[in-house]
Amino acid sequence: MKEKIIDISITLFEQKGFSDTSIQDIVDALGVTKGTFYYYFKSKEELLMDIHLRYIEELLEKQQEMMDDPTKTTKEKLLDIVYMLIHNIEKKGRQARIFFREMRHLNAEHLQNIKQKRDQFRYGVQALIERGIENGEFRQDLLPSIATLTILGAANWSYQWFKPDGEYTDAEVAKQMVTIFLEGIEK
Repeated sequence: MKEKIIDISITLFEQKGFSDTSIQDIVDALGVTKGTFYYYFKSKEELLMDIHLRYIEELLEKQQEMMDDPTKTTKEKLLDIVYMLIHNIEKKGRQARIFFREMRHLNAEHLQNIKQKRDQFRYGVQALIERGIENGEFRQDLLPSIATLTILGAANWSYQWFKPDGEYTDAEVAKQMVTIFLEGIEK
């Protein structure tokens, strides 16, 4: 039942927004009582935090696996991370939209927890870029922090425009993004 509450809540939060979705809306959509909701979650905000944690912790786990892969170059790892973020839009687009759009509704303690995990992900990408600079795969004149924010800004914003059933696949979009990041658009 907990998973059903989460799934329907993601749908409702995406459609109506967190603020305009009531606990009553959630339980009505499931055909259960508020008691069922409160058995699993103390509040709607706790439910939102659960959604956020699931999203970012899965990304962190996958990122670590990619970073630890000794068979891949830094460039390949960067492509894998960008692909993961774009592919995640296809698999978990609704959850991604909730993560980015509804974070402002978390209380200060929960928001701090999510920001720490988000920063952990960012610093992982930054470490990868620094490694690429050190080993000669990437240009020496790059500012790793700006390069990281540029890459993550573009990849994370794709939840707004990437259409999994559109003209390009997630793999094509990720490859094009990394090509632009690494080679630029200058002739």
